[in-house]
Amino acid sequence: MSAPLQFPLQVRFRDVDAYGHVNNATYFTYLEDARSQLIHTSLGSAAGGGATAEQTFEQLVGEENFVLAARHEIEYSAPLLYRPHPVHVEIWVTRIGSSSFDFGYRVAEDDGSTVYAVASSSMVLVSRATGKPVPLSEAQRHALETWLGGDVPYRPRRDTAPAQG
Repeated sequence: MSAPLQFPLQVRFRDVDAYGHVNNATYFTYLEDARSQLIHTSLGSAAGGGATAEQTFEQLVGEENFVLAARHEIEYSAPLLYRPHPVHVEIWVTRIGSSSFDFGYRVAEDDGSTVYAVASSSMVLVSRATGKPVPLSEAQRHALETWLGGDVPYRPRRDTAPAQG
């Protein structure tokens, strides 16, 4: 299991809602920003299977394919207020399928002292020509395996009674 990659993101004044904290929907933008930074970062040691260290995951996807979000889940832990210093988003891979993979996230202080949210996203590699999922290449799989980490640490749900009706 590798350490998550961490990206700083600045809380913008427009991110804050009438309640004085970052709006829940804005977190999805933070997750998207972290994903974008990851896929545009040089692979470095995550390069394998014919890829070079200078390439990015976006370049491995190529112009004939794109990666679509298929599912998001988020759990909020503490209110995030406007502040002059960045919040940090950790990102890692939690699962690799044949044409899909999942990211895990933690939105927190850089030292981990306060966690504002944890989240996950399911992503699918899709052909631009057909709109259908395509298998991950060896180079893509290698990069994703390099970023592989544990499950997202969601809080356990309390048992609830089945719905009546």
